[in-house]
Amino acid sequence: MASNPPDGKPIYRCLTGPDDDQFCKRVSEALAQGWRLHGSPALTFDSLRGKVMVAQAIIWPGYD
Repeated sequence: MASNPPDGKPIYRCLTGPDDDQFCKRVSEALAQGWRLHGSPALTFDSLRGKVMVAQAIIWPGYD
């Protein structure tokens, strides 16, 4: 049986934000906690902010 994610978080999460160091740190922290990448990241350009935005799905191991 699979263990539950920390802090009562759902087994599937989608991290989003500007494509910057902070986003990379958030993904890295999730991986260090045991989360696994689920699929490839998605990127788009937000013309209002003038920034590339990224989304990365993560899943708790044992549920994939």
